[in-house]
Amino acid sequence: MILAFAGRRVDAPGAEPPRFPLANVDLVRTRVRALLQASSATAIVSSAACGADLIALGEAGALGLRRKVVLPFSRDRFRNTSVTDRPGNWGPVYDKILDEAADVIILEESPDDDAYLAANRVILEATVAWMNEFHEPGGAVLVWDGKSKVEQDFTEKFGIEARRKRLEVFEVRTL
Repeated sequence: MILAFAGRRVDAPGAEPPRFPLANVDLVRTRVRALLQASSATAIVSSAACGADLIALGEAGALGLRRKVVLPFSRDRFRNTSVTDRPGNWGPVYDKILDEAADVIILEESPDDDAYLAANRVILEATVAWMNEFHEPGGAVLVWDGKSKVEQDFTEKFGIEARRKRLEVFEVRTL
């Protein structure tokens, strides 16, 4: 099975309500690995933000799965705005995963949220393309608290788009 991943970043200090506390990283890692194994995953497609994305990519790598990474803008800009700006030592993990990844797609520079929506679209499109290429079933995984944010919620939108593409949607809870 080929899985598209999207989900929560680790919470910023003092985040209310909590959506993915740093203290839950090991719990989420265990849940992601269990899902990858239970679904007989062979590949994943994801972005590489701190939290859900890097956990999924790391676990997939440990299991020897194919990995495709989609970044909404340059590697350095993404590292600064979506990886090292939260608690945890995510920078070295990000660098290692991107150095190891055979396939990294970097989209056009964009100053706004459209870049993240575009990355989500490309993640789903790349998943479907691999499903067709390798003649395997696929799905989408939401690694989140299960609740929509009041402001723009990219994880929720990812799930909606995955369902539109008729992908089976799995959830891994961060709380």
